[in-house]
Amino acid sequence: MRQAWRVAGVRAAEKSLMATLPDGTLMQRAAAGLARRCALLLENNVYGARVVLLVGSGDNGGDTLYAGAALARRGAQVRALLLTPERVHLAGLAALRASGGFTTSHLPDRADLVLDGIVGIGASGGLRPPAAAIVRRLGSLRGRTGDRPVIVAVDVPSGVAVDTGDVPGEAVDADVTVTFGCLKPAHVIGPAAVRCGEVELIDIGLGPALITSPAARVPELSDIAEWWPRAGATSDKYTRGVVGLATGSAGYPGAALLGCTGALAGPSGMVRYAGSAHAEVVRAHPSVVVARKVAEAGRVQAWVCGSGLGTGADARTELRSVLATSLPVLLDADAITLLVGGEHAEDLRRDAPVVLTPHDGEFKRLAGESPGADRAGAAARLAAWTNAVVLLKGDRTIVATPAGEIWVNPTGSPALATAGSGDVLAGLLGSLLAAGLPAARAAVAAAFVHGLAGRHAALDGPVTAPDVAAAIRPVLGRILQ
Repeated sequence: MRQAWRVAGVRAAEKSLMATLPDGTLMQRAAAGLARRCALLLENNVYGARVVLLVGSGDNGGDTLYAGAALARRGAQVRALLLTPERVHLAGLAALRASGGFTTSHLPDRADLVLDGIVGIGASGGLRPPAAAIVRRLGSLRGRTGDRPVIVAVDVPSGVAVDTGDVPGEAVDADVTVTFGCLKPAHVIGPAAVRCGEVELIDIGLGPALITSPAARVPELSDIAEWWPRAGATSDKYTRGVVGLATGSAGYPGAALLGCTGALAGPSGMVRYAGSAHAEVVRAHPSVVVARKVAEAGRVQAWVCGSGLGTGADARTELRSVLATSLPVLLDADAITLLVGGEHAEDLRRDAPVVLTPHDGEFKRLAGESPGADRAGAAARLAAWTNAVVLLKGDRTIVATPAGEIWVNPTGSPALATAGSGDVLAGLLGSLLAAGLPAARAAVAAAFVHGLAGRHAALDGPVTAPDVAAAIRPVLGRILQ
């Protein structure tokens, strides 16, 4: 698991650590790591390489200048464009000049590598016009082979909102971001994460000083492998968990079929279906036990409700039946829409877990406003208000708990932006709930595997929801091997 901290927590940790070290130690550590990564990007062919430094004020500019000085000592042609000369880091500038680097008054036409040190984690709002104009020109630069130069962001790409992952205006589109001490939310959340490119974390000794709770957690393959329920020698179809699906309708039988496919790919030992698409379900999935209504479905350990269910009187009855149980419940699509009227609002104040899986439109109907720039914060507020785990779908899907814990899924893929993909996710997540995984971990694990399945399916071309469902098993095979 990786973790990301907000700016306030990073600043407090830096202040605490700097009090124990000689002046300038953290900056030198950061600059050394930055210079090393830049040399590797130049394939250690540093001598003669054209390196451009975009230098703002403060410590971020200092990191950039010291790294430029290290590259200049290895023979690189280093030019620094000072965006705020009156506030430049003087010691860093002196080091650059002493190493053979120079300042320039304009952005050159050619560069092999550009270091973006315009603004760091202390910036707020979008870039100011002079900086924004320079960022727009980066695309016109050419390197040794005529291609675009490698762009390296120092700590974060300039122009992104560090604590929320938003991109409020013009921002650097980096190939690599070299960050120091710990990850920040912009590295893992929202459109800012895409601007970061590959993120490399440089250890400057900050870890022990980070005493605040992380703003976000990012699961890794090893986490999913550890959490995933496995059958044992004494397991049977009931002890592995039975998941029930109250989904689909005569008008939308596909939602029922796709949800069952996702559930069958999960760890539970049996799938029960209750709904008007029962004939289609049993033809496609003979192992699924079908019924017409939730009340007739038999015993399950978790319910999935909503996908393609409709919003009429029968759908309301089925939702009420599901919420009346003492079991974990996942509410998706039409079930979320039915909550908006308030009829079932009190039903969410239940002892058993609830997982809500809205996309942005459903989130707006439920919360009264769109997630906005701070998607993680919005998901956390909705989770606290509904007392439910909220899985907010998107390129970087957010999972928020009522206690305020935030997880960010790193495996999202544009391939998942296809009809029915969410039905597959709901079925898989429900299977994990039925198998006994806690709600938050079930949501995180399902999103992670679902994202990898989307990527796997996309290797063969355009993707449909059945392709995503079919890819879950081979993906799980690699994770659990």
